[in-house]
Order: sequence, then structure tokens, then C-alpha cells
Amino acid sequence: MEGIYGVFVFIIGSILGSFFNLCIFRIPSEESIVFPPSNCPKCKSNIKKYDLIPIISYLILRGKCRNCSEKVSIQYPLIELLTGILFTIIYLYFGFSVELFLYLVLVSVLIITSVIDINTGYIYERVSLVGIIAGVVFIVYKYISSGEMLTYILGGVAAGGIIAIIILLTNGMGWGDAEVAFLCGLFLGLSSSILMIFLSIVLGGIGASILLVFGKKSRKDAIPFAPYISIGGLIALLYGEGIVKAFLSYYGLY
Repeated sequence: MEGIYGVFVFIIGSILGSFFNLCIFRIPSEESIVFPPSNCPKCKSNIKKYDLIPIISYLILRGKCRNCSEKVSIQYPLIELLTGILFTIIYLYFGFSVELFLYLVLVSVLIITSVIDINTGYIYERVSLVGIIAGVVFIVYKYISSGEMLTYILGGVAAGGIIAIIILLTNGMGWGDAEVAFLCGLFLGLSSSILMIFLSIVLGGIGASILLVFGKKSRKDAIPFAPYISIGGLIALLYGEGIVKAFLSYYGLY
């Protein structure tokens, strides 16, 4: 049954991924994400429901608009596939639970925020706010169910605070990055938040080096950091406890 549920979660994730694409393209231009319905940016024709099947429709139409043959960005099926995969992984780790649905909100916010940051270099407060609200709900739930609360509050403060200090000292990031780190920390707790920041800095350094080597960015260009915080946050969410325990055990502290 777990396999069947996993397929179901993947399908739901890919469907939501289609909606996330809409958010990714419309939020930066301050368009409504509700109206009008999905349409071709060139010919403006509404996309038929049978052409909105995640991933499959893109393959059937060979990445083109049915009406005007305008090329459709490969981003659409990639985001649908990524969302389906991440939703399934989170489900397999946490099963059906209140935490699962809150973690899925976190993943959703990180996907939208990261891709918008890559495309535009901006992080939008209205998106971050959804994640922060979900984080507060998560903390309340954890307090009610297990009495835990302080570690998650400290996680948010520590993660957001460290990025804020880096911004003040180097001006190498934007305040939106601090928002993303803060909302991730609310879900992770203190130790996993510290791990997230460490991983994001390491991954960010590797990513920046690759972009510089291949000439995609210059030393003067801003490099989106939200994707690296997101990747670090997801790794910390899934493996943080084990990594922290292994580190402490190695040094005889656990």
C-alpha cells in the first residue's frame, strides 16, 4: 500500500508543481495567480484542461503551444517532476501525519522561492510569509504533541541571525535570504539549522565556483543563494539528526 500511496503523493505533487510554475512566472510581474487561467504568453489562448496534465502534456505536445507552436519552457515539466519527487520523498520519510503536510508547505515555499530567485534575483515576502506562518503552526503543533518548542524558535533565530550577520559584514546576500533561512530554521530546530547554514555556504561556494569557471557569472554578479539554503535545509530535514549525532559521536560528545 505504501507504494500506491507514494504514487498518489507523486501525482498530487506534480499537479501542484504545475500551479507552482504559474506562481513562479506571475508573482514577479505582480499578476494574479488565480485569474486569468493558464495561457500561452505569445498567443494568449487559454490552455485546455487536457493540455495541463503534468509532464505528460509537455511530452505529447513536444514542448510547444498547441495553438501557435511557441516553445514552452523546459522549466514547466522539470518543476512538476521535481515537486512530485520531493513530495514523495518527504512522504516516505514521515508518512501521513500533521508534520507531513506542514513539511510539504515548506517544500512548496522553497521550490517557488528558489526558482524565482534563480530567474529574477529577488525573494518575495508574500511567499516567505506563507512559510513563516506554516513554521509557527509547526512549532505550536510540536509543543502540543511533545512539549518541544524552544529548539525550533532558536533554530529560526539562529539561522536567520547568522545570515543577517553575514549580510551586514559582507553585503554579499540579500535580506530575503535571511527570511528563507529563518523560516527553514523554524522547522529544523537549533542543531539542524546550524547544519543547514553550513551546508548552504559550502554548496553555495561550490555552485558559485562552477558558475565562474564556466563563465555563467562574473565576480561582480550576484549569485542567488536561496536555492542553496533550500538544498541545505532539505538535507538537514531528512538527515540532520543523523549527521549531527555522527559528528558529536566522532568527537566523543554524544
